[in-house]
Amino acid sequence: MKRYAKQDFPVGNTRRHLEPGPIVLVSSAWKGETNIMTMGWHMMLGFSPALFGCYIWDANHSYELLRRSKECVINVPEVHLLDRVIGIGNSRGGDLDKFAEFGLTAEPAEKVSAPLIRECYANFECRLHDAKLIRTYGIFVWEVVKAHVAKSPRKPRTVHYRGEAEFMVAGEAVKRPKLFKPANL
Repeated sequence: MKRYAKQDFPVGNTRRHLEPGPIVLVSSAWKGETNIMTMGWHMMLGFSPALFGCYIWDANHSYELLRRSKECVINVPEVHLLDRVIGIGNSRGGDLDKFAEFGLTAEPAEKVSAPLIRECYANFECRLHDAKLIRTYGIFVWEVVKAHVAKSPRKPRTVHYRGEAEFMVAGEAVKRPKLFKPANL
């Protein structure tokens, strides 16, 4: 069995190891205004219903759009969109139309007013499920009410933020069907 030589590590950089989810683009709409924000702080909270939790800072322009509309779309980009994803994260929604600025296509969703982003691999339409943690912690709990996922590629090259301007691209898949017990997940 492999042993690792370890050293002290800055607690503030823990996310470099515990934040494996893909970077997503959150699209929102409220009273004729749309916005996109880049997000890396999120997690699945349940399967049925499909619940998705995320942290959104109250100074972020999308915060009020999301809080008021109680809807969003979680869009999953692949690595070829990384420069746009970074650009969106570096700009303020109140200052520009991010769809136009970054050459992305807004498409109507089926169950929410927020737009889908056509260029993304997957789009998950969400409605606010629980608002109790928003004011205290900035945590929104969403229920996925409609999912759109591309037929191909079967294993998308998603981008995962590791902190300090470093990203990781989803890569090799490993299966262990004889060892895995889905009931224990």
